[in-house]
Amino acid sequence: MRVVFELAGPLRQHAAGAVDVEVDVLDGASVTDALDALAKAHPAVERRIRDDEGLLRRHVNLFAGGDLVRGSEHSTVLCPGERLVVLPAVSGGGVGLS
Repeated sequence: MRVVFELAGPLRQHAAGAVDVEVDVLDGASVTDALDALAKAHPAVERRIRDDEGLLRRHVNLFAGGDLVRGSEHSTVLCPGERLVVLPAVSGGGVGLS
């Protein structure tokens, strides 16, 4: 089955500018399985999403069906055509704002 990763702007440069990256996984695959497929297809993107232990980096949010799946990547089962939205966290603030 096919799953689509929707990449936020900063990640696109590591996928040849693609907004969406499609990967194939087996029926009943989990988010972790899809991340493993992404690692094979686009290792530079995957290195920015997961750490050396295969866990989501703390500054990355991953959504499946609109739900944050941080901590449940292994148990979240995907549907065919599922869209996984990858959003690096944005932090900081303006100088002099009160």
